[in-house]
Amino acid sequence: MAAGVTVHRSEVEPEGGGSGGSPRIAVLVSLGFPDLTEPVADLVRRFTGTALTALRELGAGYVLYDTSDAGALPGPDSVTGLDGLFLLGGGDVDGTLYGHTGTMPHSYGVDRKADEYAIAAVRAAERAGRPVFGICRGSQLVNVAFGGTLLPDIEDHRLHRGAPGRPMFLDEQVTLLEGTRLAAMAGEHRVTVRSGHHQAVDKPGEELVVAALADDGVVEGVEHPEKWVVGVQWHPEDPDGSAEHRTRLFDAFLTACRQR
Repeated sequence: MAAGVTVHRSEVEPEGGGSGGSPRIAVLVSLGFPDLTEPVADLVRRFTGTALTALRELGAGYVLYDTSDAGALPGPDSVTGLDGLFLLGGGDVDGTLYGHTGTMPHSYGVDRKADEYAIAAVRAAERAGRPVFGICRGSQLVNVAFGGTLLPDIEDHRLHRGAPGRPMFLDEQVTLLEGTRLAAMAGEHRVTVRSGHHQAVDKPGEELVVAALADDGVVEGVEHPEKWVVGVQWHPEDPDGSAEHRTRLFDAFLTACRQR
């Protein structure tokens, strides 16, 4: 387990935990990643708790994988024993995993072991035909798992992240591209989402396509045009965002898991 501030399972899991319900989802999140501060830990508590509660309210069960606790994790192939893979947000992905060797401005929370585990889990789930849904860091990991690259730092952060000294998360306008699975999931082509990121997809991974764009052209969503693999850069699990939007995305993912 990473040293320093840590979020405990009891702080994020709804009453009854992940038992019962169908489909059963493998949920990957790091609860104690490096550099974690108490204010960010509070975001992890709120966002992870909202995501897990939403799954349960939609009838699903889940198994929570804390990827910061490498010694307690089963092998990444174990996710194929469940009906779908859901990757939540967190720290930055290690740049060397997508070929970046230069400086990494504002690098935060890098945990290579957690990255490698998540990437292996994505590959295993995809091979096994399990639906995969990634949020923020999760979307970036999906892209890297398919051989894509990331922007290590978005220089003009104004659309994507609060200014220094301001709240990290803000409302952002995103365009969902016509004909994509993501647009069908959301039920609209223009959405207001909650964002707080300084990195994003650069080159989409092999077989992945761009599904959403910010107004400055930054990639905000990727997907596989044939397999059920979707990643969004924003945070539908932010409790300050739209509950309706969150439910639409989560319900579409769970429907795919039930139908696999």
